[in-house]
Amino acid sequence: MGTETTTPATGIEKADAADTTVDRSKRSLLKGAAATAGVAGAQAITGFPLIWAQEIKDIELRHVGVSYSVVKAIGDQASKDLGFKVTMQNLDTSAAINRFVTQPNSVDIADVEGWQAKLATKRGVLQGIERRRIKEFDNILPIFTRGEIGGKVVSRQGISPYEAMYITKPDATDLHEGVTDWMTFLPQVYNADSIGYRPDLIKHPVTEWKELINPKFKGKAAILDVPAIGIMDAALCFESAGEIKYGNKGNMTRKEIDFTIDRLIELKRQGHFRATWTTFDQSVQLMAAGEVIIQSMWSPAVAAVRVKGMPCIYAPVNIKNGREGYRGWCNGMALMRHLSGKKLEAAYEYLNWYLSGWQGAFVARYGYYSPVPSTAKKNLSPNEWAYWYEGKPSKDVILDPYGVPMEKAGALRDGGSFMERVTNISCWNTLMDEAQYMNKRWNDFKSA
Repeated sequence: MGTETTTPATGIEKADAADTTVDRSKRSLLKGAAATAGVAGAQAITGFPLIWAQEIKDIELRHVGVSYSVVKAIGDQASKDLGFKVTMQNLDTSAAINRFVTQPNSVDIADVEGWQAKLATKRGVLQGIERRRIKEFDNILPIFTRGEIGGKVVSRQGISPYEAMYITKPDATDLHEGVTDWMTFLPQVYNADSIGYRPDLIKHPVTEWKELINPKFKGKAAILDVPAIGIMDAALCFESAGEIKYGNKGNMTRKEIDFTIDRLIELKRQGHFRATWTTFDQSVQLMAAGEVIIQSMWSPAVAAVRVKGMPCIYAPVNIKNGREGYRGWCNGMALMRHLSGKKLEAAYEYLNWYLSGWQGAFVARYGYYSPVPSTAKKNLSPNEWAYWYEGKPSKDVILDPYGVPMEKAGALRDGGSFMERVTNISCWNTLMDEAQYMNKRWNDFKSA
């Protein structure tokens, strides 16, 4: 790659591009007191007029969503900085979208992925976020404002954040591709997922998804048991192995779904999978114990295995020959339609606080990215920024969000820099048109 030059839209400083940059199941990593979080220092949003502070002190915002995105420590810090109460509530992916749609008045801030924003918008339970009221909008990465990064169009397989983020008016129920004055959600955290493996037990570097179905690892492999995501991980494996070329891994035809599930059933009956996992703890325990030596995995789970003293690597599955690539995801905050008056004003203060840097630095410390890296950088030490975003060796110990050592000096982030990882996203989490049929077939795999 060439040299990337900063513009207000990227928020990443000029650097050599080689160095530049679901569910309650992730909860165990994210426990802890907010007092120990963000050791590099927070820059609180303060200075509200006294009368405003008095008017909002009794307001409570209910932020509901999955635990890896809706984190108590973040809500506690927001409450401290903003002067009103933010309550975080965790639900798994299915329960969350069901709550947003069937009990919209019980939620103030809905934490949604792109596909959930699409569904909730169609159901009419959200109100548009006014773009001009988001102070850092011009510094949000072009992944979200132009659907590209580093001069490359971001994959449209699945539902990319760019495709689900905009509407033409505050009460619209249809999405609009391209920036408008109104947004369905404000992005707050995202990442690129791949395979975790034990390098002490697998004696060669893993750089391709097909390794997950390699017969050499029979009885030592595992796959995620969240149907909409697990089937995409499986598709990445089969496409990597050259067994099939999908039209769109994020929106399979029935024929493609049948091929994928039938192959999974075949592998299961051969004893290939030691387990399927649904919780963060399960994936960590399986890997740390050596029961599983390769599996589809989440970034914080890889870190948690390392904290236990076991080597674990997140495979760099860069796109090559039209195959491979990371599975991307993004969570953002949506305003429920019932919000009005001072509570709506408080909600906008909360959205702006989220992009001001403290939260961006917090999530960086377990491997996730901020849509506004420029503000996250101000809350990270130079060593943390170089490690997490630029892919450079750490000069000192790397701490997790709660101050627990997780990497020794000299460590490199798996997959390299921000730019290397994000420009290699090949598909996004999604809701397929054939979701009902896909879920039925996934149950066939589970019961086989």
